[in-house]
Amino acid sequence: MANNVYDAIVIGSGITGGWAAKELTERGLKTIMLERGRNIEHIKDYPSPNKDPWEFPHRGRVPLDRAQHYLPFGIKNQWMNEGNIDFWTNETESPYKEIKPFNWFRGYHVGGRSLMWGRQSYRWSDVDFEANSKDGHGVDWPVRYKDIAPWYSHVEKFAGISGNRDGIAVLPDGEFMPPMDMNIVEKDLAARLKSHYQGKRHFIIGRVANITVPHHGRVNCQYQNKCWLGCNFGAYFSTQSATLPAAVKTGKLTLRPFSIVKSIIYDRDTQKAKGVEIVDAETNQTYEYFAKIVFVCASTLNSTWVLMNSATDVWEGGLGSSSGELGHNLMDHMLNSGAGGRVEGFEDKYIFGRRANGLYVPRFANIAGDTKKRDYIRGFGYQGGASRGQWSGKVDNKSVGGAWKDAIAEPGSWGVGFTSFGEILPYHENKVLLDSSVKDKWGLPVLAIDAEIKDNERKIRLDASNEMKEMLESIGVKDVTTYDNGFSMGQGIHEMGTARMGNDPKTSVLNKFNQVWDAKNVFVTDGAFMTSSSCVNPSLTYMAFTARAVDFAVNELKKGNL
Repeated sequence: MANNVYDAIVIGSGITGGWAAKELTERGLKTIMLERGRNIEHIKDYPSPNKDPWEFPHRGRVPLDRAQHYLPFGIKNQWMNEGNIDFWTNETESPYKEIKPFNWFRGYHVGGRSLMWGRQSYRWSDVDFEANSKDGHGVDWPVRYKDIAPWYSHVEKFAGISGNRDGIAVLPDGEFMPPMDMNIVEKDLAARLKSHYQGKRHFIIGRVANITVPHHGRVNCQYQNKCWLGCNFGAYFSTQSATLPAAVKTGKLTLRPFSIVKSIIYDRDTQKAKGVEIVDAETNQTYEYFAKIVFVCASTLNSTWVLMNSATDVWEGGLGSSSGELGHNLMDHMLNSGAGGRVEGFEDKYIFGRRANGLYVPRFANIAGDTKKRDYIRGFGYQGGASRGQWSGKVDNKSVGGAWKDAIAEPGSWGVGFTSFGEILPYHENKVLLDSSVKDKWGLPVLAIDAEIKDNERKIRLDASNEMKEMLESIGVKDVTTYDNGFSMGQGIHEMGTARMGNDPKTSVLNKFNQVWDAKNVFVTDGAFMTSSSCVNPSLTYMAFTARAVDFAVNELKKGNL
């Protein structure tokens, strides 16, 4: 292949791959971004954001003849529907093996899950970065908040994060666009909560990667709340709307879809990577690409798959496995437990528009100011909000007449509800491994996943439901009930770990700059690098670490160290 030498290779085109490509090309590096799936062009290839519900033949439901290709988890995927089914991975072509139940939601296409993500964007604090060190689980993070704060600012300014500066220590403020507004019930409940708990607990508007003012050629959010279908306005942050156009603008980027990275090519003599070997997903032909640095951004589990499938002639467990930690310490966030109830006194109030956001409740358990004795470590936050129901009148074939017609035209009562997002500890035994007994469409071994929550997590779930019930009742919400709909790993779609960073090459895969200890010109900057999970949405942290790693890599390259 004539044109197969670059300054940098980026594996994957999702949130972190897009950021790596943008930062590398803007620093002058000739870069190729390899994506295993098809190309999706901004606006042109979004099939349905402007369609009304009645324009879908199955009214949004996934037709059975297509659902079979997305089993076993298509039917469990509440974000998959008739309008975006092609954004999700065909499970028959790309299977995986469950040793214990695990839901792996994937998007194999340019942009990856940046097209379907929930967009909640929060900074971590030192409560999160210091947790492992203080309670002895996992290994200590090699960084602290002060190291990452400038990079949070860097990515927030470009991505566009709307939110309010709330002054909450456990949830640091950022570089925010004007926040979306709470509705009238949420404002009332937030004020009651603040008063009741003397400012120690908060309902705040979500900090979300939907722009509220025009930004870098993107149009502000139109409150359609169809973000999972792709946005013709570019109002939410994605590879397509933000980082890819910036990288293309430099003239330094080559994008190659249908490129499954089979392995990283490792040079024993230099102890560095030379490039990558790919399988063309359309032709099954193999090709090699060479570069001075490689950024692995294929999403947590796929990045670890690539490492495990590389340099196996040097390390049986693959590139980065010398510590014995590659593939281990898989984490996620727990959800599906919480509480909700009915709010009285606002029957004459309604809401307009479809806000693509909700409320957030920052962590209050097991931090400074928490006076309760708890039988677990770490903690949880919540996401939710208040809304008014519909169709308060009874609808059946016996209901007739003008009074009934008037009744069903009235909106229902106001309700409020929250689901908890709980932290999962980094257990060494929660792991993934290559399974050569099962092959994908291209004859490559698949991942087997062996992970579960334990007693600490179960206690978090129970306490989170009970705490929300107590909170809602204390501020006047009626008929409050708790729920726990069960959880298995992967359902939070925040898979993290399996190639953690640390201070010691004997106990970690990466150093503090996301650099593989075993190959210093290879960087892993997606969720695989996470050393703990916090209870806070992780994507903004991935972005910040990616930009920081690129800055380090480019500077090292200039010094001749790579």
